[in-house]
Amino acid sequence: MTTTLAGTLMRSELRHPLIHQVYRGKVRDVYTLTDGRILLVASDRISAFDVVLPRGIPHKGQVLSQLSWHMLQATRPVAPNWAVASPDPNVVVGTACRTVKVEMVVRGYLAGHAWRTYASGARTLCGADMPEGMRENDRFPAPLITPSTKADVGHDEDITPEGILERGLCTPDEWEHMRRYALALFAEGTRLAAERGLLLVDTKYEFGRTTDGRIVLIDEVHTPDSSRYFHAEGYAERQARGERQKQLSKEFVREWLIAGGFMGREGQQVPPMDDAFVQSVTDRYVELFERITGRTFRPAPTGDINARVQRAVEEYLG
Repeated sequence: MTTTLAGTLMRSELRHPLIHQVYRGKVRDVYTLTDGRILLVASDRISAFDVVLPRGIPHKGQVLSQLSWHMLQATRPVAPNWAVASPDPNVVVGTACRTVKVEMVVRGYLAGHAWRTYASGARTLCGADMPEGMRENDRFPAPLITPSTKADVGHDEDITPEGILERGLCTPDEWEHMRRYALALFAEGTRLAAERGLLLVDTKYEFGRTTDGRIVLIDEVHTPDSSRYFHAEGYAERQARGERQKQLSKEFVREWLIAGGFMGREGQQVPPMDDAFVQSVTDRYVELFERITGRTFRPAPTGDINARVQRAVEEYLG
């Protein structure tokens, strides 16, 4: 049964003869097809601290899916990726890959988790050195790769490149491909963001293995769920004055949760999400979509999102 809250898709329930396996992540429902393709449905679920929050965010899945599709096409010249079609605003179809259980986090600025680590006194994160004398949101001399494990359940964990190889999560050759692609993608994402008056602060990339062993980019890229952006205008002035940066990301959701006493730890309760807060999250997601693409966001019908997706998938798959 499809669960819908105020025009949101909390869980898709697709039916088709080609579907033989379904996996539900924190945000996406993943349908593996018998012909070697995979179908990702972006739900309106939202997660923070590796916990799915109780209320959905209207249009969030559409924003994530359409922005990711836009960026997958834009970054294809610098790194191969899995995507081949987007038959519905909430859906991307592509080549099924075996996931490498590593998230390649690239950081251009000292923000978020990196800043919290730095403020605790540490000067290395996942084996990457962070210079002395930095302030929150300062730019690193060069982007850092700070990988984490990709957990099927529970929390992801920071890990060093050496730890990745010791645990056999990938081969040295695969690591080098992922490292090179991640830095190239971050450079291209930085360039694309600059064209729209934004600074790409940090992001994460996930990779998979094709049936012939190639490493390709999978999942989403440069969306508000995977990335943090600052407004470029006034960035230097705000840093000089020690002011908070204006950003487009879901970090404000994490900050709201922290203020309400929730960081995903055992025994903690998610604070109530009222309608005004939920609407503010939708507004942030739509703002980022319009800023990064330069296009006006056009909401898809939300009367029965699962039925709409089902029709689009049936038409596409035949």
